[in-house]
Amino acid sequence: MSPKHVCVAMSGGVDSAGAALLLQRLGYKVSGVTLRLHAYKDRPGLCGSADDIETARAVAARLGISHTVLDLSNLFQTAVMDRFVSEYVSGRTPNPCIDCNREIKFGALLDWALAHGADFIATGHYARVDYDKSTGRWLLLRGQDPKKDQSYVLYQLTQRQLAHLLLPVGTYEKPALRALAREAGLDNADKADSQDICFVPDGDYVAFLRRYGGVKPVPGDFVDQAGHVLGRHKGLECYTTGQRKGLGVSADTPLYVLRKELDTGRVILGPNSDLFTRELTAERINWISIPELTAPMSVTAKTRYSQREASAVAEPLPGGRIHVVFEEPQRAITAGQAVVLYDGERVVGGGTICG
Repeated sequence: MSPKHVCVAMSGGVDSAGAALLLQRLGYKVSGVTLRLHAYKDRPGLCGSADDIETARAVAARLGISHTVLDLSNLFQTAVMDRFVSEYVSGRTPNPCIDCNREIKFGALLDWALAHGADFIATGHYARVDYDKSTGRWLLLRGQDPKKDQSYVLYQLTQRQLAHLLLPVGTYEKPALRALAREAGLDNADKADSQDICFVPDGDYVAFLRRYGGVKPVPGDFVDQAGHVLGRHKGLECYTTGQRKGLGVSADTPLYVLRKELDTGRVILGPNSDLFTRELTAERINWISIPELTAPMSVTAKTRYSQREASAVAEPLPGGRIHVVFEEPQRAITAGQAVVLYDGERVVGGGTICG
C-alpha cells in the first residue's frame, strides 16, 4: 500500500518546517505548499512574502519534497481583510487569524489539497487531533505545551476539516522542535516567531483601516459613565475595550475604555474595576466535541488567546447563540473576539462574542 499523502502548509517558519520533517519521518508522502495571501510579494512580514517563499522552498529542498506556491490573495482580501475592516467599522474588535484559519488554511487550502490527490493537510499549530470512537466525532485537543497551545484560534474547525488534518507538533515544546529542526540542518531552525497581524506588520491597524479600507475615523467625545464629557477622541476605530494608553485624558485615577457607542459616537471611560463582568453572549457558534448544546454545560472558557481558562456554565439560546456565565468576573470581554469552551483537554466549541 502506498503511503498516505499529506500537504503541509509551509509558512517559512520553524513550526511548519518541523511538521513536514516529523511527518516525513513517520512515513508519509509529504509535499509543501506556501500560501501567498498578499499582492505585495516583497514586503517582509506578510504571509507569502518573497522571503517566506524562499525559506519554505529551501526547507522543502533540504527535505527532498515538492514545493508549490498557492495564490489565495483574492480570497484572503475578501474573507479576512475586508471583514477586518467591516468589523472595526461596526464597533467590534475582530480576530483575523481565526477568520484566516476558517476560510483559508483549513478551507480553501484543504479543498485544493484534496483535489490534487492529498489525503490530509498539516500545519505547524500547537494543538492535537483525536477521534472519539464512542461518539463518532473528531476532537480538537489542546497542545501539550500550555505556553504554546493554539487550540483557541482553531475552534472553528469542522468535522470534515478535522478528519483530514494532522497536527504533528502538538506534542512538542518549542525548544525541542527547534532542536529537531537544527539537527536536521533546516535553515529556519532559529527563525523568530511572528507576532503581529500579518497584513498589519507594523501594528498600526488604524493606519491600515485608513489606507486599505478608506475608513475616516470621526472624532467624538470621551465621557464617563454619568455622561460627563472628559475630552475628545480620534474616532471609535482607534480604541478597544480595556485600552488605557493613548487616551490623552487627564484624571485623578487611571481610566480605561469600557465600551464604545456606535449610535452616539461616544467612548465611555471608567476605572479598571468596571471592566470586569461575569456574563457574555456569543453567536456564530461552532461545536466540535458535541453536535450541539441542548442544556447548560459546565466548562472552562477564555475570551482571549493569551488568557487563562476560567470556570463557567454555557447555556443554549434561541437562534443558535449561547450565554456564558463565569464563576469569577472576567476582564475586558470584547465584542468581536472569540469565546472558546473547553472540557479538560477537549475543545467543546466556541463562537464570536456579541454582547
